Amino acid sequence: MTARVERDGAVAVVTLDNRDGLNVLDAVTMTALRDRLLELEADRATRAVVLTGNGDRAFSAGADVKYMRGLDASEGLEWGRLGHQAGRLLETMPKVTIAAVNGLALGGGCELALACDIRFASAGAKLGQPEILLALFPGWGGTQRLARATSLGFARDLVLTGRTIGAEEALERGLVSGIHDPVREKALEVARAAATRSTAAIAAAKELLNSSLQGGHAASLALEAERFGELFARTDAAEGLGAFLEKREPRYSDQ
Repeated sequence: MTARVERDGAVAVVTLDNRDGLNVLDAVTMTALRDRLLELEADRATRAVVLTGNGDRAFSAGADVKYMRGLDASEGLEWGRLGHQAGRLLETMPKVTIAAVNGLALGGGCELALACDIRFASAGAKLGQPEILLALFPGWGGTQRLARATSLGFARDLVLTGRTIGAEEALERGLVSGIHDPVREKALEVARAAATRSTAAIAAAKELLNSSLQGGHAASLALEAERFGELFARTDAAEGLGAFLEKREPRYSDQ
């Protein structure tokens, strides 16, 4: 399978598995990934998602260049939309999404990692947006998410030069949250903890974080206040507050 799903309790591990461990993103792989993410978004039993690549060579070495070479403008538009669909699902589904970057994360592979809420890298990971070397630019959200995850200046550096960076520089720039080996185990550790949180609170927090660098500051603060108040109408908030006061683990019902 090109995008397989395994279960670890309430955590779903989505593994890209294509092309001898390089996990190249072709149309079949991206369609499968999008469809698996759609299923996980709707699955109430899944409370956190880890995205990784098969083997230790690559999270994903990027999009299939041979496939892209044959695309015309309308086909290129649809190809871009497919990548955006997968990225938006990772970014907006009401569950914490974590990228375990094991090896190369280039081009579309880096963009999928950027769409996740949290990113961890292996010590030997290499990340970059080399599309400019092919007379293209990152078209699956990279021009937007890279600047938000790091800084506009650093995004200009990577996107306009096409250079690849190692895990240490990625950590220094805030592109990843930590360097761990084995990186999958660290991602699972964090995902298991995230899976114990209230889905309603996670969904509201993600909505606000995703809009935090958009629109007017006053409007964003007003939306935060509104969403914060709405959570008090849910039984999860009563359970979380009660569990804290009673010094016990909460039992959320997602209500």
